Amino acid sequence: MRTSITRIREMKDKGEKIAMLTAYDYSTAKLIDKAGIPLILVGDSLGMVVLGYESTIPVTMDEMIHHTKAVVRGASQALVIGDMPFMTYQVSVEDALRNAARFIQEGGAQAVKLEGGEMMAETVKRLVACGIPVMGHIGLTPQSIHQFGGFKVMGKTPEAAIRLMNDAKALSDAGAFAIVLECVPEPLSKLITERIPVPTIGIGAGKFCDGQVQVINDLLGLYTDFVPKHAKQYARLFEVIGNALSEYLAEVKSGTFPTEKQSYAMDESVLAELAKKA
Repeated sequence: MRTSITRIREMKDKGEKIAMLTAYDYSTAKLIDKAGIPLILVGDSLGMVVLGYESTIPVTMDEMIHHTKAVVRGASQALVIGDMPFMTYQVSVEDALRNAARFIQEGGAQAVKLEGGEMMAETVKRLVACGIPVMGHIGLTPQSIHQFGGFKVMGKTPEAAIRLMNDAKALSDAGAFAIVLECVPEPLSKLITERIPVPTIGIGAGKFCDGQVQVINDLLGLYTDFVPKHAKQYARLFEVIGNALSEYLAEVKSGTFPTEKQSYAMDESVLAELAKKA
């Protein structure tokens, strides 16, 4: 049975930590699902780690839908969340409804995620009222990277901390089923987690959040252009893959690949007949 938003809320109530990872393709989603991770985010981070953009901003709805469909085909147990890209929900509530509906109808996702706090509360409320589960995202919001002037820890001053507290409360009151806290000081994320009834999912927000999310390419050591402070490389697949590719190249050049094991045989009589007619 697929994980539900009710189950995610129950996990907070029971003190059960929640794991979430990003995925962008069928094969990766299948591995994450098999591991038992309950939440998969088809993040707009695919713009950087899959499509090679400098930020998440160029990612389009069509690109997100394409990758979401692939992830949904690979995951039968995890709740799949589609990350709404830049300017697909900020202009109007109508735009947000139209694009969120695409994630559910076309992409097959079971929920959407959007960035922003109090200013997005009305949009979240409307989406939820229309039957679309919403995950909020506050703190460092990558789609606002130009406004922030880079990747920075958020909420370090009393005024900024209070704003984040208010953002979290507004999203919770609007009906968000969970809220991502990105690059938030650990004491502040702890306070937010204690003050709101919905689960918090941290990324660079310390151990007191109800759950954690990481970009799969960071976790596996596949993306080396930039490794965030909050990321832990549980594997270094870029080295494993690099060694495999070098070995393949060397064997092709030396003629040691393919061997008989990787080749297909032909019946001798057929070969003899072919030789006569050739």
